[in-house]
Amino acid sequence: MANPPSSVGFSVTISSSNPDIPTPRPEPISSPHPLTFPSSSGPRLPLPVVQPSQIPSPSFRTPTLLSPANGIKPGSPAPHLSTPPRPPVFSSPLQPAAVPFRTSPATPQPVALSSGSSLPMSSPPPPFSSGSAELQNQVFDATEELPLAESPNVLFSANKVLKQKKLASVPSLGFGALVSSGTEISPGPQIIHRDPHRCHNCGAYANLYCNILLGSGQWQCVICRNLNGSEGEYIAPSKEELRNLPELSSPFVDYVQTGNQRPGFIPVSDSRISAPIVLVIDECLDEQHLQHLQSSLHAFVDSVPPTTRIGIVLYGRTVSVYDFSEESVASADVLPGDKSPTQENLKALIYGTGIYLSPIHASLPVAHSIFSSLRPYKLNFAEASRDRCLGTAVEVALAIIQGPSAEMSRGVVKRAGGNSRIIVCAGGPNTYGPGSVPHSYSHPNYPHMEKTAFKWMENLGHEAHRQNTVIDILCAGTCPVRVPVLQPLAKTSGGVLILHDDFGEAFGVNLQRASMRAAGSHGLLEIRCSDNISVTQVIGPGEEAHTDSHETFKNDSSLWIQMLSVEETQSFAISMETRADIKSDFVYFQFAFRYSNVYQADISRVINVRLPTVDSVPAYLESVQDEVAAILIAKRTLLRAKNFSDAVDMRATIDERIKDIANKFGSQMPKSKLYRFPKELSLLPELLFHLRRGPLLGSIVGHEDERSVLRNLFLNASLDLSLRMVAPRCLMHREGGTFEELPAHDLAMQSDAAVVLDHGTDVFIWLGAELATQEGQSAAALAACRTLAEELTEVRFPAPRILAFKEGSSQARYFVSRLIPAHKDPPYEQEARFPQLRTLTTEQRTKLKCSFIQFDDPSFCEWMRSLKVLPPEPS
Repeated sequence: MANPPSSVGFSVTISSSNPDIPTPRPEPISSPHPLTFPSSSGPRLPLPVVQPSQIPSPSFRTPTLLSPANGIKPGSPAPHLSTPPRPPVFSSPLQPAAVPFRTSPATPQPVALSSGSSLPMSSPPPPFSSGSAELQNQVFDATEELPLAESPNVLFSANKVLKQKKLASVPSLGFGALVSSGTEISPGPQIIHRDPHRCHNCGAYANLYCNILLGSGQWQCVICRNLNGSEGEYIAPSKEELRNLPELSSPFVDYVQTGNQRPGFIPVSDSRISAPIVLVIDECLDEQHLQHLQSSLHAFVDSVPPTTRIGIVLYGRTVSVYDFSEESVASADVLPGDKSPTQENLKALIYGTGIYLSPIHASLPVAHSIFSSLRPYKLNFAEASRDRCLGTAVEVALAIIQGPSAEMSRGVVKRAGGNSRIIVCAGGPNTYGPGSVPHSYSHPNYPHMEKTAFKWMENLGHEAHRQNTVIDILCAGTCPVRVPVLQPLAKTSGGVLILHDDFGEAFGVNLQRASMRAAGSHGLLEIRCSDNISVTQVIGPGEEAHTDSHETFKNDSSLWIQMLSVEETQSFAISMETRADIKSDFVYFQFAFRYSNVYQADISRVINVRLPTVDSVPAYLESVQDEVAAILIAKRTLLRAKNFSDAVDMRATIDERIKDIANKFGSQMPKSKLYRFPKELSLLPELLFHLRRGPLLGSIVGHEDERSVLRNLFLNASLDLSLRMVAPRCLMHREGGTFEELPAHDLAMQSDAAVVLDHGTDVFIWLGAELATQEGQSAAALAACRTLAEELTEVRFPAPRILAFKEGSSQARYFVSRLIPAHKDPPYEQEARFPQLRTLTTEQRTKLKCSFIQFDDPSFCEWMRSLKVLPPEPS
């Protein structure tokens, strides 16, 4: 389905069909290659994908892994959104903000399998092969006594599923999961160096929940109940023997293949092959912006690994491609920017004597000399009116990366691991050459030219993706860059577009992290569900997979998503629904990521989840993970908020959602029209209130370009970043360098304190007026807050801007606008939701009360009561 011009992707709803009716399909090959698939012309369920991690947030009720991306270190107490825990202490030396992006592997431990004696009776027994009757008593049964196996890569909105379709079908709450490919593989027991065993009927992978006939090694698929052979591999004298197989002991396994039949492929298993990085730099910058950019570029080339191949391209009215073969002087070949480069121009460039991609270890001095040679823009034109041929420059950069290898008929070509990357450093809009828009919005033909430019950029992004090249666009400065035109270039290639205030620290950090983040290529995601569970929508960095990109099976009802890039900082939001009443005690889900990693290995990462089914609504509500449910709701809502007018409408849908959840799952107060919100979902309404009034849907962000960029980042983001972008995290500095986590209410604005507010893409440090007058204490508090802010965000991409200011300053409005105005609530409600108030003296509380400025923005409790809903008691 074609993407609407302003959408982040596309959404398809599955048409009603009977998955039980066999459909003619080609038989699967016996050992399918992870990334090479036979074509198929058979019919297939439409794929509901929407283009926009994976580590659980600390306030989950169930035991989960804590993420350093969210500022949590192993061994620290798990904080809570509404009730402050013991203050965490940050005493160890911290990394500076400009550290390169790093991963934090989290390998799940094997889960022990239980024993049993019979096949499950929730469905008719499969047709056993000859001799199976004697093996009935030798069945490895995985349906009982297995603990809930959690994976940090798959987070469901509830850990139980309602059996009755009527009760489960409440769209205001919904059901679904956040799924991420996770970190790079690390050696361990979950690594399997062979082809996986797959169901011959539906294509599902053998896993720890399958029932296995020990005598014959046959295993029963949990998705379609089909009985499959294992080529004798699952024949074992005892159940304990099968526990030694990774796929039968862990819900999370990686199948790794380091050799394949690609033409001209050289396997490289001992070292990482760095894909090239081409910097495409705007040369139409004023002196101040250029100085900051030069500092960031110098730091960037000093930070990248020495084997990384780098290219440098400048653009203005022309495109300059710098030659690394000239060591004594900065030398460049120049191409016209008013049109796409011709084949003759590209051949002269590529087959010439110049070196346009060179390893850093061989060309670091040359790169520094090139950056030092850059000069500010001299002509007397406003920033928005300067000619910039960004589109042509990206085309040239793509040609440099591809090089002459496509036409080489002899020898062997070594393929770089992962995706190549183009990083555009832009200070203004593309106003010259292909994909350009007029300098002024008042141009009589501007709407048509913008639509044409949008389509051209989208096609260029698709071409980059076909060439396994990701395009990141890092913008900075005060000049509008026309985000609607540039966004499709980054989005369709699998990259990101980020706005910065200037080319300074935050820009430099993002430049480094953009280049260093691991990105796989040729990514595909398979989703399989059992027992009348179907996928209705997928939101994330992907698009519909073509039928010739994967193999098919006889009755394969799975959903296939072609991933634009494979990165742990991204996730897919998957919405699901119950098609009919569920009769079995468990439902099963299988997610398989298939991609080539940066080490040139082909990975099939299989994640299996089993959830119990229940009849009781309270039991289901108790299993709901408020934060995951809130993020799924937020992503579905933001998908429809394509502009400010839509965002205003979406605020109303949040209101209706709260009322419907209270009506369906809450209780009506006696002799009243008020409903009490269900206590089991105590965190959900406050999270949605933050969403409603924050930068994603509220009026905090001033320019529509900023809202558009935030929206696109959010729709692709992992759980950690998504949660912080919705609900800020508030930490108050205490004596001794400790920090206490508090609810994000304005009651935290106490004049004798310093407060850190982490809002995902922004981190604010607020110094109270009384503290600011104490020079020594304020300096120590500010230093501790900066250190904490850097630790909270040391692996986050994009790196947020960090702003520090004093109470009462003009910048303090950024901080105040993101806090819930709880000062308007009566004292008993303030103390219930902000217990730290009880530690204040009467004089301090009076001073705090007098410091607030009255305005019309409602508090959380006032908003809930305006909807005729009583807020839940804080948990």
